[in-house]
Amino acid sequence: MNKYIVVNQPEKWNFSIENITVISSQEYLTNPTFSLLKKARIFNLCKDYSYQSKGYYVSLLAEARGHLAIPTVKNIVDLKTLKLVRIVSDEFEDVIQQSLKNIKSREFTLSIYFGQNVAQKYKELSGLFYKHFQVPFLRVKFNYNTKWNIQSIKAISESEIPEEHLESVHEFANQYFSKKRYDTPKLAKSDFDLAILVNPNDPAPPSNAKALKKFIDIAEKMNIYAEIIEPKDLSRLSSFDALFIRQSTEVNNEAYAFARKAQQEGIAIIDYPDAILKCCNKVYMAEALNNANIATPKTIIVHKDNRNQVLKEVGLPCVLKAPDSTFSFGVKKAKTEEEYNILVNEMLKESDLIIAQEFCPSDYDWRIGIIDDKPFFACKYYMAKGHWQIYNWKAKKKNDQDGDADCLPIEDVPKKVLDMALKSARLIGKGLYGIDIKVVNNKPMVIEINDNPNIDFGVEDLHYGDAVYTEILTAFKNRLV
Repeated sequence: MNKYIVVNQPEKWNFSIENITVISSQEYLTNPTFSLLKKARIFNLCKDYSYQSKGYYVSLLAEARGHLAIPTVKNIVDLKTLKLVRIVSDEFEDVIQQSLKNIKSREFTLSIYFGQNVAQKYKELSGLFYKHFQVPFLRVKFNYNTKWNIQSIKAISESEIPEEHLESVHEFANQYFSKKRYDTPKLAKSDFDLAILVNPNDPAPPSNAKALKKFIDIAEKMNIYAEIIEPKDLSRLSSFDALFIRQSTEVNNEAYAFARKAQQEGIAIIDYPDAILKCCNKVYMAEALNNANIATPKTIIVHKDNRNQVLKEVGLPCVLKAPDSTFSFGVKKAKTEEEYNILVNEMLKESDLIIAQEFCPSDYDWRIGIIDDKPFFACKYYMAKGHWQIYNWKAKKKNDQDGDADCLPIEDVPKKVLDMALKSARLIGKGLYGIDIKVVNNKPMVIEINDNPNIDFGVEDLHYGDAVYTEILTAFKNRLV
């Protein structure tokens, strides 16, 4: 397998590692050679992993391309989730206290390089942090107040490594890159009570109140205890055996923290952290669908270097999408070149990469609900009144904010639409998904893979009724056997 170290400025990379190529983040993100590469291990040592930075996108696109990334996007996001950092650190509280008990000062900084520290006595503690966060260069700050506590934890760049550590780091690097297998945390098994996460302030909740009541009532008939919990209840999650997320999912909101904690604690889920990361990012989705030869409207990943060539490919009008847009938030239509330039300027301030897509008007989109590779509902979502999208958040009347919907039997879905939906869901893996597909000139095209599809009473359940809820709850039961 090809191995690549990806850094911001290769000319400043100080280590020589055998059989590994050092490349720049810009080259990895924009050179089509790497998009077509079938097998590769990507060691992402960019100086910045912040959300939507080049470091973030190196790991995200590595996963979309089927490359093995270290760290993964999941690892990167975990570092930013302070609640999650504290939860994970609680798991090895005893090791922290034992390792630091002889330190006289009230502050201590632990530098972790490829899972090791220059002092052998901190080997176990360093290994535990690396096992959970999988970040090559990590710095953990502790302070003492009756006991040792984590003050902060962050990824660092090569330039931040003290000169006196460089010889040891070089040795650790050679040991690390010569390994054929890389440690990953193991998950435990789980059993029987269901928490349903709902945010009462969600502007676009994926299930209405009647649907939530249906889930609870049908769960009771299936001998599953189900309870609505809220974002403030993260500390209670460990008392449940399964978690069902019924609030909008974003990388930066509490839904991801719940999913990640549930996964780490072996709590049964159908809303996986990986799926949230991937489905919430249009850049990942564009590359993954393209690599799988699944038809989409003509799509270009836009960055500062290619922005002036995009309209030649997608034409006008075109649709511009922020990477993490959901429910039509962050999705814009440019009718003119001037509008395109204004919108791209605004959007590239928020993210290094955005999406431009050919505008393909249609009266409705198909939504195929899939749970664990099985279709279990099918809807036609019509465009909002006088609008080009299903949702029109600027509509003056609430009833005009979304379009009508028809719910149909699965057997009435055109075979090529159903096959495309199943193939798309398999890109993400087992779980609950809603696949949005347009048919234009008799050609189906995937518009979106939703990790958190709507299950609303009176819409998605209109044809199959209680069976829609039963299918989802059965998926949890299957995970709890």
